[in-house]
This record gives sequence, C-alpha cells and structure tokens, in this order.
Amino acid sequence: MSDTLTADVIGRRVEVNGEHATVRFAGVVPPVAGPWLGVEWDNPERGKHDGSHEGTVYFKCRHPTGGSFIRPNKVNFGTDFLTAIKNRYVLEDGPEEDRKEQIVTIGNKPVETIGFDSIMKQQSQLSKLQEVSLRNCAVSCAGEKGGVAEACPNIRKVDLSKNLLSSWDEVIHIADQLRHLEVLNVSHVYSKEQTRWCQPKGNFIYIVLVLNQTGITWAEVLRCVAGCPGLEELYLESNNIFISERPTDVLQTVKLLDLSSNQLIDENQLYLIAHLPRLEQLILSDTGISSLHFPDAGIGCKTSMFPSLKYLVVNDNQISQWSFFNELEKLPSLRALSCLRNPLTKEDKEAETARLLIIASIGQLKTLNKCEILPEERRRAELDYRKAFGNEWKQAGGHKDPEKNRLSEEFLTAHPRYQFLCLKYGAPEDWELKTQQPLMLKNQLLTLKIKYPHQLDQKVLEKQLPGSMTIQKVKGLLSRLLKVPVSDLLLSYESPKKPGREIELENDLKSLQFYSVENGDCLLVRW
Repeated sequence: MSDTLTADVIGRRVEVNGEHATVRFAGVVPPVAGPWLGVEWDNPERGKHDGSHEGTVYFKCRHPTGGSFIRPNKVNFGTDFLTAIKNRYVLEDGPEEDRKEQIVTIGNKPVETIGFDSIMKQQSQLSKLQEVSLRNCAVSCAGEKGGVAEACPNIRKVDLSKNLLSSWDEVIHIADQLRHLEVLNVSHVYSKEQTRWCQPKGNFIYIVLVLNQTGITWAEVLRCVAGCPGLEELYLESNNIFISERPTDVLQTVKLLDLSSNQLIDENQLYLIAHLPRLEQLILSDTGISSLHFPDAGIGCKTSMFPSLKYLVVNDNQISQWSFFNELEKLPSLRALSCLRNPLTKEDKEAETARLLIIASIGQLKTLNKCEILPEERRRAELDYRKAFGNEWKQAGGHKDPEKNRLSEEFLTAHPRYQFLCLKYGAPEDWELKTQQPLMLKNQLLTLKIKYPHQLDQKVLEKQLPGSMTIQKVKGLLSRLLKVPVSDLLLSYESPKKPGREIELENDLKSLQFYSVENGDCLLVRW
C-alpha cells in the first residue's frame, strides 16, 4: 500500500510479514513525520505497546503489548476473492502460447486475437471448480460485483479461514454469488466490530457452516444462521460463547453442533438448546463441564430433552462423578459416547474398569470412545456391575423376591439400572457375593499419604487401605486417629498424575476405588 491514507482503513484486517492485525488508527504520530497505521495484533506478543506513544493515546488494545505503529507501505490489505482463486487455481500458459494468433468471426467480420486460447482455458478451469481452499490467502473482499458468479458458478465448498475479511457483509457478498454453495468455512477470521455478524439479506443453501475461533457471540450466531434454513452442521469451536437465549426459529434443522473449547458453557446453558428437534451430534470437548442433569426425568425414565441426540462427545472435561453417566442413560436416542481424558476415564491401568462401568450404566450405548460395544463385552460389564454392588444392594433393602424389594432412594439414585440388571440376569445369589469380587473391582491395598491442609503441625501419615473401603469407613478410621467427630471430617484427594486438581470424596457410601484413588495418591483431611 502507498503512504496515502484514507478514512476507511480503520477496522480493516491486514497482514504484515505473515502476522494478522486490525487497523485501529491512521494518521500522524509526532515527532516522526509522515503517515502511520496503528494496528492491534491477533498475537499480542507481536506488539510493543498498548496504542500509546510518549504519553498520547492514539488507540486502545486489549493487551498491553498488543499494538504497533507501522508505515502504510509495509501493510498488506489483501486481495479480492476472484483474484485469489486465479492465483491459486489457474494454470498459466507459457509466453509463446499466449502470443499465438487466432482468427475468430464476430458477426460477419474476421478478427485477429492474441491469447484467446489462454483466456478460454482459464474460464474453463474456473467454471469447473467445485471445491476451493483459500486458507490464509489474504482474501479481504468479494471484488467486482457479479464477477465471482460469472467465473465460478459451480463452487460448492469454500474454505476462507485465516483471511482478512473485516466484516460478515464481505462474506455475504461472496456467498451470495455462489448459489450452489453448501460448505463455508470462515474460521480464524477475526474482527471485533460489534456490527459484523448480521443477518443475511437472503437465504443460502448451506449445509455446513464453520465459524471456529471467530469471536462470534451466541446472539450473533442466531442472527447469522437466520439466512441458512437448511443448515445441518454448525461448528463454533473456541469462541468464548455463552448460550444466552433459546433458538426458536433457527437451528431447527441442525444435526451436528460443535461447541468445543467454549469454557463459559455450563449445564444450565445446555437446557436452552436441549429441544433442537434434529440434533444428533453434540460436541462439548474442553468446555470444563463436570455435571449434567435432566430434572424432567425420574429414575428409570427418559428425558424429553435432546430427543434425537445419538452421539455425545465430552472429551477433556472435568467429569469426576459416576452420576454423570447415570444421567446419560435418560437420553432416549443416545447410541455413541466419547469421554476420553476425564478424571474418571483417565488413560491408565484403570481405563478398562471405567469402560465397563460406563457400559453397564448406559444400556442403549453401542459405541464408546469410537470402539464398538460387542454383546459379549456388555454382558461381562453388566454381570460384573451386578456382582460388584450386590452387597450394597442387599444392605439397601434388595431382595431376590421383587415383591419384597424395599430399596432405598439413595441406592436407586446411585445405581438406577441395578433393578433392571436383576430382572435381566436374576438377583445375585448369596454365594456369589461371598466370593472374590470381579477383577474389575477387586480388593487391593492402596498405599496413601494422609495430609491435613488446615493443621500444618500434624505429621503426614502413610497408610495402606483397601481400595474397596468406603469413604464412611475411612472417616471412621481417621476419627479414631485424630480424635475428631466423623461428622466434622471432609475428605478429598490429589494425585501426582493430576497436579493442581483436587477431587472431593463426597459420598460416604462410595469406595476409594469408585473415585479412582490409586497407589501414591494423597488423602486431604479437613475439619
């Protein structure tokens, strides 16, 4: 760009030596003569200041080192869509072929042309394009009106990620000319202008819309998709989205919704999208979610929420309670689940234990962590589960005669499928419960450290405790050692494998093994 500045550069997206930024200021910065652009970098480590120079604030940045002053001739304001396509997809002819003469007839008059074959060849190449990737090609605008529609009428898939589009209007100007467009990706297209994401003027036939890492808000999402009545897949990863309202007239055709890495989302917000009628896949990886409840469904009942949901992804979250999976049993259509890298499903020697417990907890599940659940595996999981919790079942009022069953509400809440498993395989016999527990839940001695965060004068103990020991019995042992009432004790633990993460042992009836306590872990005791 030349050193001549115009007023419309403010808010424009630019590229400088491969780094992207937004223009926040254009003008003179004394005492140095000549025009300057003040830019805010996408990567704040690239900058030098916050938009100030020698005590004068020329523009503001979100980060104290997010800004720089740059000469206009060092900045790339990008190119139009059609030029970018030609640069990437048109095969250039050699200079000799370009100079070939050809006689064509226009009307009744013969005309000599130079390079006619080359032009026809370019047009043919462009008109055949159906999939276009212009990722990181510095596209900033649509270009001449109607030019895209004339040159590339058959494009169905476009990747415009990591470009210099400053507004949603520019995206619309491009998409409006591609009447067969089904897949549009504008990820990593940053612009902080509040009016950027507006409702399209017409309708589009998008099937897939990718808006990952764009800074879009939920309200803007709803306005944006209003022009996409047939949308089936929507990707919104890493946008700091907070679901603020229920979609009523939009998203009704969406089958896949990706909300990964939006750390503000919690289970209360999920209720707002729980009645999307066709939603089959929901991706909630790395959202920090730890719990999920369907209050409209009691024990053994199905929820009315997420009626079509078949596949749920909750990888890389904070799921530490088995009640999470009990709630998933209430989803009427759930068939596949991915829950890798959670506190309860960590990748170690207990991974198989967690897998079997999840299978036993969700009866309709066909695939877990992308591995098919075979009938033999389900039978093993359910029989082990039935046997492992048989003594608890008896203590809670369970009886081989269904008419004499008087199970406590607490047991039914913790093991909502247990009664069904008794009907399916028969109630556990007394001789079964006297034998060694199944391998998946076998008794084992755990060597644990015991610390007292609020009583630093207390000596750190090391104890060997059975993995099957309940939290209630652990508290009883500690009560005798410390001379503190059981009711005053609060227990949690931390593991060297999960530094900085503390997991509460909140249910007295559960075992240490239930909470995945392992050798070398540390019990934290407070009162």
